[in-house]
Amino acid sequence: MRRPTFPVALALLAVAGTAPLAARPKVPGDAPAGADLTLDAIAAAVTASMDPAADPCVDFYRYACGGWLDQVELPADQSEWVRSFSVIHERNRELLRKLVEEAARQPGDDPDRLRVGHFYGACMDEAAIERADLAPLAPWLARLDVATTAADLFALGGELATLESAPFFDLDVFADLKDPDTQVAHFSQGGLGLPERDYYLSDSQEKRELRAKYQTHVARMLELSGLDAAVAAERAPAVLAFETALARGSRTIEQMRQVEELHHRLDAAGLAQLAPLLPWERYFRALGRPDLTTINLLTPEFFVTLEREVRAAPVETLRAYLRYHLLAATATLLPRRIYDQHFDFQGRTLAGQQEPQPRWKRCIGATEQALGEAIGKLYVAQRFTGQSKQIATAMIGDIADAFAASLAGLDWMDEPTRQAAQIKMGTLAMKIGYPDGWRDYSALDLARQSHFANAVAARRHETARRLAQVGQPVDRKEWPMNAQTVNASYNPLQNTFTYPAGILQPPFFHKDFPLAMNLGGIGYVMGHELTHGFDDQGRKFDARGALRDWWSEASVAGFDQRASCIREQYGRYEVEPGVAVNGGLTLGENIADNGGLKQAWAVLQRRQAERGEGPRVAGLTEDQLFFVAAAQVWCTESTPESERLQVQTDPHSPSKFRVVGPLVNHPGFAPSFACAAGTPMNPREKCAVW
Repeated sequence: MRRPTFPVALALLAVAGTAPLAARPKVPGDAPAGADLTLDAIAAAVTASMDPAADPCVDFYRYACGGWLDQVELPADQSEWVRSFSVIHERNRELLRKLVEEAARQPGDDPDRLRVGHFYGACMDEAAIERADLAPLAPWLARLDVATTAADLFALGGELATLESAPFFDLDVFADLKDPDTQVAHFSQGGLGLPERDYYLSDSQEKRELRAKYQTHVARMLELSGLDAAVAAERAPAVLAFETALARGSRTIEQMRQVEELHHRLDAAGLAQLAPLLPWERYFRALGRPDLTTINLLTPEFFVTLEREVRAAPVETLRAYLRYHLLAATATLLPRRIYDQHFDFQGRTLAGQQEPQPRWKRCIGATEQALGEAIGKLYVAQRFTGQSKQIATAMIGDIADAFAASLAGLDWMDEPTRQAAQIKMGTLAMKIGYPDGWRDYSALDLARQSHFANAVAARRHETARRLAQVGQPVDRKEWPMNAQTVNASYNPLQNTFTYPAGILQPPFFHKDFPLAMNLGGIGYVMGHELTHGFDDQGRKFDARGALRDWWSEASVAGFDQRASCIREQYGRYEVEPGVAVNGGLTLGENIADNGGLKQAWAVLQRRQAERGEGPRVAGLTEDQLFFVAAAQVWCTESTPESERLQVQTDPHSPSKFRVVGPLVNHPGFAPSFACAAGTPMNPREKCAVW
């Protein structure tokens, strides 16, 4: 079972890549949230990231980010480096390293602190991992080797799912789409080793070459796990063929965004009726929930394909398929030769990352994944202040008020739909900083001796915790991410925003930043998440979080017409010749970017009307500073491989277009920089939804 997340259909997180710092200019993000900053220091940092020689009416991304782009160098252990997220993430990671290493040296009497120290300490003991070699994996490999039927191997897939692997299909736990007060086990298409179905089905030269490299990678991993080289080379093409068959039975990534087509509630008997030749009872026992019956199939037709392909595949193929997915799921826990091969394909080939991250960074990430809220307690005590929470809460309230006020001016929305939208706005809930109560890890036993054993225990603990929620009422106080996470999210099933402490710091937010910078930074993010409640997916969920048709036909038609403009606009953006943004896949995020910037801008204009224009920073008017700040959080260096991967798999547009797209559509941008009509940043045809 994979880590907690929404499927691609409901992936409404404002995500960006993160990376460590290399030689670079100083930016406001270098200062912790609580440190004092002078206006001169802020201005100098803003200016250092700009290219004043660039024409803001021709290429605003270059104008706002050119100085930063000229002075940075992408570290070899990263495929993407974003000015905002990367700076904050690295700062957080350095602090977490200090906290975790201290816990490892002096655990004290706190049981969670002891668990953190044990997990990190065992992860850092590379010598012990090398000495153990494949011994920790041997019992798993033995179970695969003695399985003699397809039914045996499918049932073993349930056990592998407890390791956060995803053989055969994806399994997640979250609220029922039409009954958001009840937790459901959601089964969906999956079981692939490549990023997405089109990697198997596309006839492009690039994809054919990637498939060949993947096949070689699978063979090498099987060989490293103990198979004879000739046998491994024979099994790898069969694994690829099996996964290709699953890909053919899968929906496209764009189709998975049609949330109204994802609700197919049934029980265990209904699942057995749909795919009767698969041993579901044995699978559920292996998963640890023999009584599992509260189920939703996101893609029911996939399970018909899965049954057929599992029954048709030779046992040797299924055994090799599961062996590879077991290795892929545990590669980070195994000796260096396994990890290096795993990284060579997943990091270097797919994303263009030249080197693995240092061991300590990988171990911080692993410890966060296993004990995220235990670390969150330590982090919040060191970093987050009550004043920050109060300021952020007030800002969200202002932006929500701006969105609610904007509804009255929408000539394409009729009055009944507008009133229902106002009700939804009135029920918004917010989670700021960190949870009211921390997760209980008392049932998780860890020791310093074995990183593999600790990671397996942690993954099984989390799987059991989440599967225990199936059929139970939704806990609306539970957080979807850790307090230290550099991210934000909107959950359509709860109509709730989450803003962890991790993101509430520079360059998104600082107590000393001018208002225009805070609104262009974290205000833009807040508006983005709020608008997700009314994007092409979020608008289909009502005020309670239930998936239902609550819009009039006329309002839907008006929305769809304007959304089509956004889809076509972004579909014309290319990361390289012939490699364009997928306007359908990224539609929700693009709508959220455009709407979020407008709501933050509306708050700024209201404040200006109340107190006049604020001070100039770096020679910019307050309005200009707002747009520069909004752009500078997206300054990004990335590898060509990473950009190609993003446009094919990520619902977020590449960073440059998260700047250009919303700004060319924004009614306040062109006047702020005196851009003549028809210039690249002030086109005559513009798009607007919210």
